[in-house]
Amino acid sequence: MAMQLDETISVEDAVQVLAMVGDLSMGLPPDHSVRTARLAARLAEENGDAADACTSTRLVALLRWSGSTATAAGFAHLLGDDVLGRHAMVTRTLSGNPNLTLPNVLPLAEMQCEVAGDIAALLGLSSDVEEALRHLFGNHHRADMQDALFAPNIPRAVFYVRLAGDLEVLAPAHGTDGAMQLIGERAGTKYPATLVERLAPHAKAWLDALDEPSCAADYAGHDRMVPLTIIADVIELKLPWLAGYSRRVAELSRRSAAPAGLIALEEKPLVRAALLHGIGRVAVPNAVWQKPSRLGDLDWDQVRKVPFWTARAGAQVPAIAQDATLASFVYERLDGSGYFRKARLDAIGMQERLLAVAAAWVAMCSPRPWRPAHGEAAAGTLLVAQAGAGRFDRKAVSAVLEAARTMAPRTGKAQPVRDPLLSARELEVLRHISLGETSREAARAMKISPASVRTHVDAIFEKLHAGSRPAATLKALTRGLI
Repeated sequence: MAMQLDETISVEDAVQVLAMVGDLSMGLPPDHSVRTARLAARLAEENGDAADACTSTRLVALLRWSGSTATAAGFAHLLGDDVLGRHAMVTRTLSGNPNLTLPNVLPLAEMQCEVAGDIAALLGLSSDVEEALRHLFGNHHRADMQDALFAPNIPRAVFYVRLAGDLEVLAPAHGTDGAMQLIGERAGTKYPATLVERLAPHAKAWLDALDEPSCAADYAGHDRMVPLTIIADVIELKLPWLAGYSRRVAELSRRSAAPAGLIALEEKPLVRAALLHGIGRVAVPNAVWQKPSRLGDLDWDQVRKVPFWTARAGAQVPAIAQDATLASFVYERLDGSGYFRKARLDAIGMQERLLAVAAAWVAMCSPRPWRPAHGEAAAGTLLVAQAGAGRFDRKAVSAVLEAARTMAPRTGKAQPVRDPLLSARELEVLRHISLGETSREAARAMKISPASVRTHVDAIFEKLHAGSRPAATLKALTRGLI
């Protein structure tokens, strides 16, 4: 079952973190969505929308790419590199790729919309924000937008955000004039022609203004608190076999805090850091994480940037600054062999030491594409050996191993049902497919037929109101089903 952790974050700050996660996942600058939100709000205001509609538009822009972690595996399959490939797609610098056909891309676009809409629902945002996100990447016929400003039954924010986002991302690659020319070519199809006409006289000035400090917040009034686990769960949709990983690191860190000698005030930031430590992982292509062999030097160059991007998130979102800084020490080692700072000994505090060991333990005990899971005894032996070699702190290792004995092992076997929504068999299937197993792989593990697995998957989707495995995984984690 998913760990029930009570750390929270304001909706405002969660949206900002998810905006950066989406940008990094798409290979875009980490402030792309913030800049797009400002442009989209200007466009809505120019079109005469009221203040609340402008606020909704900002939120849609900030969450525009929030579902992109869910489609990373699909785009990695189509493009090879899901990060640089999608960057090239949105900046229209991608050379011809025979895999980029409508039948291949449309299901991924629909999945991304579904997950983004589900994220908005989990954050408790208004129905108009959720609805706009669910329509953001749809395809429409020219007749829908040729004569009227907006297509019927499609939220207005969709067109503001499409247009603003494309202007922001195309201008650095093609210049303002080149960007407007590319946009003009899709006026009446991707965007309403009259909206493009309203943007044209202001495009350069609005882009220039993005480099000036903003006096007003990009959105306001969303100080309600939501579970911090939402951030971790969305990040881990990028790699299905990671589902629930940060939750387990956080729970193990919490249980290890007292045995390691930490006081109560030190436990809270440790748990929060554990939930946030994977932010930078989305900036690394799936092909690197999925390698069945040892990583090469170029691969390691990318992996070493993971904690850097996590720390950068704290710099961009002040509310998580201390948590993200602590999280960015997760791969540091006492002997200086870690990354990205190459910190040593006294430069690494007990919170950081404990987080590093907890993350290593959970990773060792989890299956990865390049190796099976280590047994708990083997993982403990490895940690003790590395502590003896000076990489990990001995006290932290002892505390984690003591705490680990109180945690239930993670397996695909059905556990007692605490939620009446799904049957025990459906829960077992869900646990398998949430880790990225195919129907055939799940069937083999469960000793049932692939057809039976598919029947259960259909029932799971219907009960969870999900149209894809990432959406089902996200909802299942939230409900504590996995």
